[in-house]
Amino acid sequence: MASFVTEVLASSGKLEKEDLSGKISKMSRKVEDTKEEVCEMMNKKYADFLPGLQGAEELMVRVDEVSKEMDVLKNYIENEVHQNLHVAVTEYAKLKQQLERNTIIIQILGHLKEFHNAMEESNKSIQDKNFVDAANQLERARASVIALKGWKTSQLPLLSALSTELTVQRENLIYHLGDEWKRLVIWRLPSSKGKTSENTDDCIYTYVNQNLFSTGFYHRHPGQVLLKNMLKPLVMYPSLSVSVTEQQDEGIVLALHCLEESNKERSAPSQVYSKLLLVLKTLHAYLLDVSIGDKKLSAILGELIWDEISQCIIHECLLYSIPSNSSQLEKYNTVIKETEEFEKSLKELEFLQGDSTDLLKYARDVNCHFASKKCKDVIVAARKLMTSKMHNTVKITPDYKLRLPKLPAPGTEVKVKQETTNEEMTIENSKQLSAWSLCLPACRISESVQQLMELALNTLFEAVGSSTYCALQLFYTVRNIFQLFYDVVPTYHKENLLKFPHLAAIQHNNCMYLAHHLLTLGHHFRTHLPEPHSEGIATFVDMVPGFKKLGELTFLQLAELLERLSTAHNFCNLDDEDNYIAASKAVRQVIHQLKQLGTVWQDVLPVSIYCKAMGSLLNTAITEVIAKIMMLEDISSEDGEHLHTLCQTIIEEGPLVFIPLAEKNKNKKYQEEVPLYVKKWSTFKELVIVLRANLQEIVDRWADGKGPLAMEFCSSEVKNLIRALFQNTDRRAVALSKIK
Repeated sequence: MASFVTEVLASSGKLEKEDLSGKISKMSRKVEDTKEEVCEMMNKKYADFLPGLQGAEELMVRVDEVSKEMDVLKNYIENEVHQNLHVAVTEYAKLKQQLERNTIIIQILGHLKEFHNAMEESNKSIQDKNFVDAANQLERARASVIALKGWKTSQLPLLSALSTELTVQRENLIYHLGDEWKRLVIWRLPSSKGKTSENTDDCIYTYVNQNLFSTGFYHRHPGQVLLKNMLKPLVMYPSLSVSVTEQQDEGIVLALHCLEESNKERSAPSQVYSKLLLVLKTLHAYLLDVSIGDKKLSAILGELIWDEISQCIIHECLLYSIPSNSSQLEKYNTVIKETEEFEKSLKELEFLQGDSTDLLKYARDVNCHFASKKCKDVIVAARKLMTSKMHNTVKITPDYKLRLPKLPAPGTEVKVKQETTNEEMTIENSKQLSAWSLCLPACRISESVQQLMELALNTLFEAVGSSTYCALQLFYTVRNIFQLFYDVVPTYHKENLLKFPHLAAIQHNNCMYLAHHLLTLGHHFRTHLPEPHSEGIATFVDMVPGFKKLGELTFLQLAELLERLSTAHNFCNLDDEDNYIAASKAVRQVIHQLKQLGTVWQDVLPVSIYCKAMGSLLNTAITEVIAKIMMLEDISSEDGEHLHTLCQTIIEEGPLVFIPLAEKNKNKKYQEEVPLYVKKWSTFKELVIVLRANLQEIVDRWADGKGPLAMEFCSSEVKNLIRALFQNTDRRAVALSKIK
């Protein structure tokens, strides 16, 4: 009996619609029957797990036959029937749709066939230990499942079973690979944690077998083990070395040995590169020079471990090889070349792909890394100095000068100097400034502050001759040092500065010392540093006012003196013994406090600053005394005597607080110049005279508003004093009339 396709081809001429429809219907029934039988077989095998190898093979043959018949019918319709479609488009539309549906079903059945064949081949390859082919067959099966899922009209219930079977087969392959890996690659690791010793070497025994790895399945675990137990330790520990031993009929041995303790904390890049290349070249020669698809195993391993090992090299090796001095930057070109050669070797072994990597980029950006490292080290050192003890001081004399580094003179400067020499001789002023002009007065500063200034100078000197980026980073770091001092020191030492006047004086000197040198520091380096921005110049002058103000704030101890004076109860009712004792005690406490400050600040503050500070404090004290006395409305003769005695004590002992120098005989000059430092001193002395004077003496010292009393007090203040000291008599009235 002739086949259905033969019957179709035997027809000639114009086909009848009913004849073609009948033949397509017959083909559809045949396709549906085949589909049902194939799906039933696939379900039994992959869902119900029923054996039926012979039936499955027969079905696969039937699928091939139906597919071929379908192709013949389709070609016939396209070639013969299509010519008459313009006559009966509507009539044949449904027939064409039915034909297309049959075509889709045939394609789906083809994918099912492909999946089945691939899974069978994969099973066979695993049994033969041909793991590469097994992996490729599983990849074919996976592609078939993906294609089946891609058909929107495909709602096959067995897709889930096929996906599960694919996963099971994949895990089966991984399991067999694991066994093979354990047999062919043997790791012997130390039994205890810690550094490797000679008796517990880390070893990897590698036997040659080129079917060991397979794409996408088992290469991750070996890569991580290799990283953890061999590659990373070689980078991190300088005392580790690696050896390669070839054993006859067994394979090779890669072993790590711990040499004698090394004084080096980190390995040099060249040492790290040579150790890593020895390991990777050995693995490439004996194990990884195998192609999987379009890639070699070495490339697959490189993709998995390169990011991690390169970051390890950067943070555990290259970071510590960055020079700490700009003069060593040129030598670092050797490290850059070594890194280039290392990557070149990896590319030849196909461990590394592409042209640029983070490792080489890091090595080439040495200027940026040097600047970052230097800035970090400088800030850390500066902060350590700022938080050290302030009381360790050094003496600064007027002839003290910073040890400024010798800078290379710009070529243009020499020429300009030669051209202007004669002009300078002609316009030179005959009157020159003193040699001590713009010099710091003798004082004591913290040793840490002197070291801080030296640190700033050395950092700026590092910036000279460096790249623009590096120079700017270092310049701004020096500015940050001084800003950090301004913010950190007053906060960190706050309690001590309030508790100990000695430290307050030292802090004042520290601030003045820094302010003094910040005036000229930028000028010294300005021509050798790039401009921080388009319109700016390298300067520190803008920071000077802040440091001066910070130094002045350290003398805010007047509150304590005013508090002690407040215990004098306004100097009233001094005829009462208790009140007089309290007032006398308050005055003596003030004098004692000033003397204590004088002793503490002696040889610390500059003489001029010392005298101004003590004068300001003493002036505050006597101003308070004057105010309290002027507030009294009635002063008896006995109270007047007591007030005179108290004030006389201040006049006699007040000048004695001016002892800026250790040699007592040299302080007499400053004790005689009290009115220069104490603004209210003359006013206070006039008040003391008035307390014991009679009416006529007061009028005489007023002298019609031209006498010494009139120079210190106004008429209303003098009248109030007269009313408080004297009773209401005609003589008092006459005296008051003369005060105007």
